[in-house]
Amino acid sequence: MQLKSKTIADFRLHEQDTGSADVQVALLTQRINELTEHLQKHRKDHSSRRGLLMMVGQRRRLLDYLQTTDNDRYLAVTKKLKLRK
Repeated sequence: MQLKSKTIADFRLHEQDTGSADVQVALLTQRINELTEHLQKHRKDHSSRRGLLMMVGQRRRLLDYLQTTDNDRYLAVTKKLKLRK
């Protein structure tokens, strides 16, 4: 829970921000990284793999939205999270 709060604090746009696209992308990236580590140990966990693919798709859609609406924010988020297109 502390890691989630820290991630929100790092990516929020203003004091009350908990749901902007930047924050959502950061939280999804955090969950994707954790689930990737889990799947490296448990290769046959196909239901978790499906959830991972759904999260990756959601993050991709949010990043596409950011890129079309505010390219500067998109570049900042991808650079900070070390994501590639």
